[in-house]
Amino acid sequence: MAEFTMELNEDQKQVRDWIHGFAADVIRPAAAEWDEREETPWPVIQEAAKVGIYSLDFYAQQFFDPTGLGIPMAMEELFWGDAGIALSIVGTGLAAIGVVANGTEEQIGTWIPQMYGTPDDVKVAAFCSSEPDAGSDVGSMRTRAVYDRAKDEWVLNGTKTWATNGGIANVHIVVAVVDPELGTKGHASFIVPPGTPGLTQGQKFKKHGIRASHTAEVVLEDVRVPGSCLLGGKEKLDERLARAHERARSGGAGERVKNAAMATFEASRPAVGAMAVGTARAAYEVALDYAKTRTQFGRPIIDNQGVAFQLADMRTRIDAARLLVWRASWMAVAGRPFTSAEGSMSKLFASEMCKKVTAQAVQILGGNGFTREYPVERMHRDSAIYTIFEGTSEIQRLVIARTISDMPIR
Repeated sequence: MAEFTMELNEDQKQVRDWIHGFAADVIRPAAAEWDEREETPWPVIQEAAKVGIYSLDFYAQQFFDPTGLGIPMAMEELFWGDAGIALSIVGTGLAAIGVVANGTEEQIGTWIPQMYGTPDDVKVAAFCSSEPDAGSDVGSMRTRAVYDRAKDEWVLNGTKTWATNGGIANVHIVVAVVDPELGTKGHASFIVPPGTPGLTQGQKFKKHGIRASHTAEVVLEDVRVPGSCLLGGKEKLDERLARAHERARSGGAGERVKNAAMATFEASRPAVGAMAVGTARAAYEVALDYAKTRTQFGRPIIDNQGVAFQLADMRTRIDAARLLVWRASWMAVAGRPFTSAEGSMSKLFASEMCKKVTAQAVQILGGNGFTREYPVERMHRDSAIYTIFEGTSEIQRLVIARTISDMPIR
């Protein structure tokens, strides 16, 4: 296992520069248009597919980087380009990772290609977990999956919300309750193939930020999927449920379940932190360039301490956030325990930092920063999402507090 380092090797630098070039040449010029349109930027996704960025192979290569820096580096550069478009490009990855992590080889081979399509006919996928009454509290999930043994089919009913690509996806991955007695241990994930009757798009949300990314409700009414669409298969599910019931009877299930869930979330949250770092860095760079060229009272405004000190703080916070993100990412691949909830720390600090830095960028640009003629207005709107999705800042603080005090995560 590679030792922790802040120095990218030559291969990583080449990948970083390649992604940055795509973000600068393709994503950023299209950002304002697709933000205004509030539509999925299919042409940009297609360009990403043509160069190899929109593909499972690309994300797999970054995910298996032994230093742990591949994913945060890629996320930072893409979201430096634009958060909404970048989320449209990486959103399919969440569903794909769900299949790769939990599916059989046959499921992976069958469904991953259908999630991405081809460069000439791109597709997207959606991961559907959150519900109107089950966001941070996944234990309150109500979507049910009932097995019809006679037909070897699962019947899904419920409503999912905040689903990236929900309703427009070629393939939906849906988390549902199969055994209510077991709480979160009684959940399972299902593949809903394209064109399956009963799955419809509900409300499409008109959002404050990341408006180029499609977010909507997904309604499931007697959605029937073949038994082969249960991720991992029925035999594996039955064994897992039986073990959970046995542990529950013995009184030893609770803490192990919490620790397993904790490890999963802790490992994924640094990627969101990296997204926030990318957006903050973009806003900082715009503000820095503006401060060096904008003159007032006969001199550049960066000569004023009030502006210069803000820029110094902005850069310091960005670098500090990146350090926390990279440390947590390395810990995840190195198998180091998150004894202080380092994954949540990185996400919390980076997301709060992004809101602060983008607000400072707007302030430095003054009236211009408040208009859509300059990108910091959009970046500031986009920044709000990082303190909300993948666990709110309040949830991150709760996780950290309970971890450092050796209290159970409820």
